[in-house]
Amino acid sequence: MTRKATPPTTSVAMPTAVATTRTRRRFLATAAGATVGAVATGVPMLARGATGPVSLRCQSAWPANDIFHEYALDYAKKVNDMTGGDLKIEMLPAGAVAPAFGLLDAVSKGVVDGGHGVVAYHYDKQAALALWGSGPAFGMDANMLLAWHRYGGGRDLLAKVYASLGANVVSYLYGPMPTQPLGWFKKPVTKLGDFAGLKFRTVGMSIDLYAAMGAVVTPLPAGEIVAAMSRGTIDAAEYNNMTSDRALGLSDVSPVCMLQSFHQNAEQFEILFNKDKLATLPGPMQAIVAHAVDAASADLAWKAIDRYSKDYLELRTRQKVRFYKTPDAVLQGELDTYDKLAARKAAENALFKEVADSQRAFAERAVRWDMDNSVNRRMAFNNYFREKGWPFKKS
Repeated sequence: MTRKATPPTTSVAMPTAVATTRTRRRFLATAAGATVGAVATGVPMLARGATGPVSLRCQSAWPANDIFHEYALDYAKKVNDMTGGDLKIEMLPAGAVAPAFGLLDAVSKGVVDGGHGVVAYHYDKQAALALWGSGPAFGMDANMLLAWHRYGGGRDLLAKVYASLGANVVSYLYGPMPTQPLGWFKKPVTKLGDFAGLKFRTVGMSIDLYAAMGAVVTPLPAGEIVAAMSRGTIDAAEYNNMTSDRALGLSDVSPVCMLQSFHQNAEQFEILFNKDKLATLPGPMQAIVAHAVDAASADLAWKAIDRYSKDYLELRTRQKVRFYKTPDAVLQGELDTYDKLAARKAAENALFKEVADSQRAFAERAVRWDMDNSVNRRMAFNNYFREKGWPFKKS
């Protein structure tokens, strides 16, 4: 009897599968080794400069003791940490290289590599820049204004404005600011007529706003405000928030603070870089510079809530500052005056009109959604803290 041959039990595909598995293992081992090498040296991913780490010399528009300069330092630290030291941003305080109001020119010309300030400080160069911070922003808060800037066309419009000025810069906006107080006064503001002849410090389009309301306006950088009030050069001033105002010493020279205003209801910070200098950075470094803005924006917003509320409590309870709510008649007066002023500027300035129209279209749906969607926080606050009492003083 003839015995049949037994077919082979091993599939012909097995050698290929084994080879593929072995190849995959070798690849993973090689990749792991490369990763370890990259972590160990800290060099390959970001491509250090030929002579070592890349350094950027930057300046803020703020005094060294202002929390705003702290925000600038926070951003620099995030970039420095995320690049593992391959990129080092040095952040100097206002006046170290250039004056606070000259920051745009200093960055554009390469006198410094970058800067940290606010768009309103460039208002004298183009009135349209005031719309990023000075004014009621059609009811938007600062976070909504940033949403418009990022997703509603504002970023392209700001680039267009800067291009019209020949500014050689790249701008990143971030850090939504809470509504700013009307300011610090010798006595409570009770009516629009109180601004007649008042020597007042403000910046941006608020200069024109309060001048139209009868004030004698002087724009001053932060570091000069308290000295001017002490000398009587100005009678009253607004700056920004409880922490900055307290650090500057505004509570030492003025006993009254008026809360709530539309003059700077939706401002944010600006990080500027010289365009040519930024272009010399390796691509991964440029990505970190950009994405660190978002990380710093969230951190800044959280820090502001913590610090501003603490200093507000200190000023109320220990320094006995008298806080008043700005009367609704004054708030409405700000809106009426601003609208007339903005209409004139739009009629004579095409860029101003283009930016304002874009903001208005975004605000109509965003503010409507927010007001309809958001619950009344004062109701919840009163439910839990009514017994402690927290009324404004009556003016």
